[in-house]
Amino acid sequence: MPQYYEAYDQRYRTIHEKGYSWASDKNTPIVLEKLKEYGIGKSDPVLEIGCGEGRDADPVLREGYNLLATDISEEAIRYCREKFPAFADSFRVMDCLSCNGTEKYRFIYAVAVVHMLVRDCDRDGFYRFLRDHLSAGGIGLVCSMGDGETEFSTDINDAFKLKERNHFSGKVMVSGTSCRMVRSRTFAEEIRRNGLEIVEQGLTSALPDFDSMLYAVVSPCRRTPF
Repeated sequence: MPQYYEAYDQRYRTIHEKGYSWASDKNTPIVLEKLKEYGIGKSDPVLEIGCGEGRDADPVLREGYNLLATDISEEAIRYCREKFPAFADSFRVMDCLSCNGTEKYRFIYAVAVVHMLVRDCDRDGFYRFLRDHLSAGGIGLVCSMGDGETEFSTDINDAFKLKERNHFSGKVMVSGTSCRMVRSRTFAEEIRRNGLEIVEQGLTSALPDFDSMLYAVVSPCRRTPF
């Protein structure tokens, strides 16, 4: 039985069958900004969690970074491979909550992913994946929908129920999916409790889709020697 956070696959299938993309193709500026700011080399392994329709993967790949872009949605990965044929091998289906791989990455980023996870155990699993798959000195970038003050959560039992949504093509009936927004303080607490240090934290945006997003740059906690 699919997990509630897999409902986006259904949404993608619905809108792609109509010949449209779900989201805009305008990239999230902070991704490339932090790749450059933290000195990530073009040959360093980079991972994207939740690439969706590839709006952030595309510019990162075109800049020459060694990116593996992943998503739990098979439809999203099919779409990306078809849309970006020159980089088809850089897209892969992966669920970070069930992945047992041992690969390490110099930079891992996830835009508009963690807010799709409602249960604490799932959010903790997301952050533990970052902790376990960042190399020594590695950097993670997490962007989550929110204004820093609002707390909000949907019912995970409604994730696959069809709801009317506004889309640039008009009103459409698509799966409701899931969402949990947290305050900045909660955001920081859940990052730290899963063995990550916050290097910097603040607000950013990913227009036109997200007016306001929490962001945190993180690294694995250094163990204190005995």
